[in-house]
Amino acid sequence: MHAVAVHGFPFDWNHWMVDEWPTKLAAIKAATELPVWVSEVGVSTFGADEVQCFGLQRTAELLIGRTECIHWYSLFDLPKAWPATTRHREAEGSAYYRHFYMGLIREDGSPKPALHSFAQYAGALGVCQWFHFEDHRLDAAVRWLRELGVRRLRTGLSWADSLRPDALAWFDRQMSALEEFEVTVTFCFTPESRGIVPHHTSAPRDLDEYAAFCAQMVRRYAS
Repeated sequence: MHAVAVHGFPFDWNHWMVDEWPTKLAAIKAATELPVWVSEVGVSTFGADEVQCFGLQRTAELLIGRTECIHWYSLFDLPKAWPATTRHREAEGSAYYRHFYMGLIREDGSPKPALHSFAQYAGALGVCQWFHFEDHRLDAAVRWLRELGVRRLRTGLSWADSLRPDALAWFDRQMSALEEFEVTVTFCFTPESRGIVPHHTSAPRDLDEYAAFCAQMVRRYAS
């Protein structure tokens, strides 16, 4: 292992205050000799655009200089017609719907007020942006990332999507489009047919099969 990654969403889900970020990071750093990355942090506009503006500024002030790698979640709002894949609507209630408002850009392509603030931090704050299979937003994402001056990007390659027809063609297109960025890739989503239970969060029945997918992706895309 080369780093330990943490997530934090004190404005939307976590039961602690944003000003506790330094303390939270210090506690993790005390438990490991590895670098500690913040691989997801963000603020929704579920209640008001102004909350995201303040949250972005305060988060940047608290994290930049305390960790070498930060990924802001996310560039785009999640389209309302899509599910929040890793979440559970029935169990979460209104908290579920915050997932749809985490972007700096609305579903219709219009920028939110926080986008303009983000540009001044883009050199230090990367972006975490997930892409669905054959996602229509890929080219627009690249244009925005370039315009904002983003260098670091976290995204995912889905084991479940790898079983679709033409999966490698989509993966090739996605990774080729993102080649100019420093990309951190998450290998995610168990195919229903491969899980201990038929769910994308299930542990795989055969760990070797999942490991083989990861190894294939590393050989294909790692420099």
